Amino acid sequence: QVHLMESGGGLAQPGGSLRLSCLAPGITANGYTIGWFRQAPGNQREGVASITIGSNRDSPWYTSSVKDRFTISRDSAKNTVYLQMNSLQPEDTGNYYCAAAQYFNMWFLHELSGRGQGTQVTVSS
Repeated sequence: QVHLMESGGGLAQPGGSLRLSCLAPGITANGYTIGWFRQAPGNQREGVASITIGSNRDSPWYTSSVKDRFTISRDSAKNTVYLQMNSLQPEDTGNYYCAAAQYFNMWFLHELSGRGQGTQVTVSS
């Protein structure tokens, strides 16, 4: 079981930006995937973005609704994954939680090694 801790989130106006951080100590193995899910009341859980650790470079993945607006990155020295969210829209509102799995397919299927408690993102004018 891995322990993850999110920070960031809060309230933003439509068109605004927020940055989420996920502290993921000890996760360094190639193939390991760390990313963000979100869930809003009445909606299904949705994978938002993930990054898979690679030997030469990491591989990002985004759900289609956030491509070109969100950017995921990893700072290995700080054991931290970031999700920069730009051009936020009301439909981005939800509880965002960081999650990790041994491989991308497992992460995508929510077969997790660990997750954080979540942080609320609200986009409203």
